[in-house]
Amino acid sequence: MRKIRNVATVGALAALAVGAGTAFSTTASAAPNVTPQGVCGSSYKTVNSAPIGTLGTVYLTYNSKNGKNCVATIRTNPGTYKNMSTYIYVPATDEYDEDYGSYTSFAGPAYVYGKGYCVSWGGNIDNVYVTVDNSNCASLKEHRTTEVR
Repeated sequence: MRKIRNVATVGALAALAVGAGTAFSTTASAAPNVTPQGVCGSSYKTVNSAPIGTLGTVYLTYNSKNGKNCVATIRTNPGTYKNMSTYIYVPATDEYDEDYGSYTSFAGPAYVYGKGYCVSWGGNIDNVYVTVDNSNCASLKEHRTTEVR
């Protein structure tokens, strides 16, 4: 379903750009301002985040009404297509979701039911990968890793 959203978005933006003539350029400034709530939904509040070097940030959000967590990886400077991903995992329930591909501004959303559980989450932009394990739980200390591959 996420792949369909991205294809539809690219098609809509292409049609807009063609219809607008020179009103839109291909620079990053033409991209919309993307927020975690814009990707995950307005009911989701940011509860944690991790920088992906200077390329962007991966956000962990939570919806207290349905008990779900959502993650989104958002670029600092949208533009050309880059390899991106976002994922979330609940070890206690083995529930997992991810989104990955070649995107211009964000990867996601990825959702799991996380109420009362520790979660592991992360993402990448290009060759910079971030993982956050044992997050948002009182019993374990969070562990963050950033690596360049």
